[in-house]
Amino acid sequence: MKIIYIDIDSLRPDHLSCYGYKRKTSPYIDSIAEKGMRFDGCYAASSPCLPSRASFMSGRYGVNHGAITHWGPGSDFYYPEGDGHSTKYPFFTRYLREAGYETVTFSSFGDRHHAWWYFAGWNEVHTHTMQEGNENANEVVDKVIPWLEDNGKNDNYFLHLQLWDPHTLYTCPVEYAEQWQDHPAPSFPSEEVIKKQQNDSFPRSANFLHTVDNFPDTMPRKINSRKDYEKLVNGYDGAINFMDEQIGRILETLKKLEIDDEVTFVISADHGESLGEHGIYGEHASATESVHHLPLIIKSPNVTQPNSDYKGLLYNVDVIATITDMVGLDIPLGWDGKSFLPRLKGEKGTFRDHLVMDHALYTCQRAVRDEKWYYIRTYHPGLYKFDQVSLYNMEDDPYQQENVIAEHPEVAKEMDHRLMEWQQENLGVNLNRVDPLQEVIKTGPWKYVTLDGWIEHLRKNNWFAAIEELEALYKEDDEAASVYGS
Repeated sequence: MKIIYIDIDSLRPDHLSCYGYKRKTSPYIDSIAEKGMRFDGCYAASSPCLPSRASFMSGRYGVNHGAITHWGPGSDFYYPEGDGHSTKYPFFTRYLREAGYETVTFSSFGDRHHAWWYFAGWNEVHTHTMQEGNENANEVVDKVIPWLEDNGKNDNYFLHLQLWDPHTLYTCPVEYAEQWQDHPAPSFPSEEVIKKQQNDSFPRSANFLHTVDNFPDTMPRKINSRKDYEKLVNGYDGAINFMDEQIGRILETLKKLEIDDEVTFVISADHGESLGEHGIYGEHASATESVHHLPLIIKSPNVTQPNSDYKGLLYNVDVIATITDMVGLDIPLGWDGKSFLPRLKGEKGTFRDHLVMDHALYTCQRAVRDEKWYYIRTYHPGLYKFDQVSLYNMEDDPYQQENVIAEHPEVAKEMDHRLMEWQQENLGVNLNRVDPLQEVIKTGPWKYVTLDGWIEHLRKNNWFAAIEELEALYKEDDEAASVYGS
């Protein structure tokens, strides 16, 4: 098989036109979806970037691979059996390579996040620039096309390319953002919601959109109105459209090589992006729907039916297991992912009835998602405002605006039972492991923005009431420090 896996950072499915988005952001991705299957219920087991790609490499949940934050406590990639070459817990890429596949990546991820385990198992690693993820999609594709011209007709390769667009900051050419000015933006958040958000004082909130001094013209300085939000979403959609055009260059290359009908495409993301949900803009800071919901499109000759879809729930680790199954390999016993190949071939039925997910970079949270309900338990809020326990009705409230836990205690009890059962299954006595989430809770999710640094930032901006609120939450006596169950 010829497999091309396009891994797009910070991509929300509901901003792709093949998922019903009214703006035509992704005509080339749409053309792939038209020939294959679109998945509506794919979720990252762990977010954001590093935990998600650790799951990509390992086939395991974050609780089992250990790297659930970007550095410091809770970031150590865990090798069961003490060996990175275990046959029970193999790296995905090494497993494919041992089976005769040429494994090639065009990605600066390992460099950006100092993730040396990411380099395991590849025949070729192309970092293509020294920008550590700040390169645009055209810079990546400029390097991919010559590789395809030289190697594309070969059999049995797994080509992975990572495109950072549309990760903030939205650095696409400004005309890609400006093209949407006469196209209506999504209705959420409304002017009323934005007005309420003016009191928020956490990073990437309406009044504190940026944590850097320099940002491109594709982004507003603040979100004080719908006009500001529209500029932000225009930049996000522009980045998607610019990235999509680069994918079009790859499709044209495959067509010239006369192999476009032979290639299996997998298009997905590491995580999504909040665009106003929970008052957060242009960030992936929580175990919420906007952050964990992923696009997934698979087109495979003689496997997928044209323009088909699957609406059931699945994890990103299931995608790795399914690719493994597609090439005829057994799923390793130590992986958490399961193959949904029968669903890919059109078989009906439920694959997973619920998912458990976590985040530990900006907040410490675990979430449970089923077809209707989304339950979040916050163990440490970081600098953000989350209820300790939340429940959202996703049928009525897709943007998770109203915590309805008081109205549905029986649902909350069942979701919490699912969470406790999952934790026992993954952290039971036979595994004899410490929960990496607890390692982050002990020290706090203070990575890119620290508590002291943010208090100083608020002081410079005269937000003294917000400072008092943070200091009250995190005062040094043990009783107050345990508010969120540390």
